[in-house]
Amino acid sequence: MSSRDTVLKAIRKSQREATPLPTMDQNWLTFDDPVEQFTTVLESVGGKCLQVSSRSEINDRLAEFPQFESANVRASTIEGLGLPTVSLDVIDDPHNVENVDFAVLAGEFVVAENGAVWVTDETLKHRVLHFITQHLALVVPSKNIVNNMHEAYNRLSFDGRRFGTFISGPSKTADIEQSLVIGAHGPRSHVVFLVDDDS
Repeated sequence: MSSRDTVLKAIRKSQREATPLPTMDQNWLTFDDPVEQFTTVLESVGGKCLQVSSRSEINDRLAEFPQFESANVRASTIEGLGLPTVSLDVIDDPHNVENVDFAVLAGEFVVAENGAVWVTDETLKHRVLHFITQHLALVVPSKNIVNNMHEAYNRLSFDGRRFGTFISGPSKTADIEQSLVIGAHGPRSHVVFLVDDDS
């Protein structure tokens, strides 16, 4: 018997009995006020959540942000919002969005548990914009909120080729001397608009 066979035989003899996987049918964490929980968690990780009654309010609220007012290059995928200075439809090379200072993009739903927003590239030509812009605003209907990640994954479908990711707050790192650094390798600010009337 070769040494290889000896090792494999020893491994097979040492196999543990299989452990059944836990059921996913459990009482997962829920919140009396998911919007309040989402807002609290998002702010704790450096972001900001603003509730607005309609989309028409968003431009007024954006004007309150110095980062928006001072932005030389603004981009938006939502018609009528963000006062864009550049049209993303005419940009073919994703490298050419590197100078976007402020981006207003759509989010699909938010997660109260961890302050995350699920985003895709269905309405966005260059998905890198989520990460390369200096300042990021996401617009989400306030009815599209789930309590926890278990509910979140139940909403996802992975049919076909599709990009999607969860974003929670601005870019940050805390691995250097345990100091939280905002905007280390992505957006320096992050605001989520929860819109009550998204008609």
